Amino acid sequence: MEAQIDEILKKNQLSVTGSRKRILELFLMSNGALAHGDIEKKTGEKFDRVTVYRTLQTFLEKGIIHSIPTSDNSVLYALCKDDCTEGHHHDNHVHFICNKCGKTICLADVTVPEIKIPGGFLPQDYQMVVTGLCAECR
Repeated sequence: MEAQIDEILKKNQLSVTGSRKRILELFLMSNGALAHGDIEKKTGEKFDRVTVYRTLQTFLEKGIIHSIPTSDNSVLYALCKDDCTEGHHHDNHVHFICNKCGKTICLADVTVPEIKIPGGFLPQDYQMVVTGLCAECR
């Protein structure tokens, strides 16, 4: 996994630092989305809040992760697919949030349908969130 982490960082022209490696490792090991607070807890006292925040912002800008809005106006983060690049996210898939355990899962094979927007509007991002019970809680 270490080689994969180094490759992702170098491919995105990012210096390989301890915080970037550890946070990227958390995303690679996670089977769902992560909140800023989850990342802080899992990295322990090793990295402060600002370091985690800056790393997440850098990963967002480079197309390594994407954000997922939640009903309580907080944000979750998940790994992007391979075709995302700096400034160009292509994660037009559905996100599923379990009402019981709270896990948020990217449904990469379920795409957001095309939405017809009236003239004069320029859409920049499509996001669809579905809530219910995940396979484990069902």
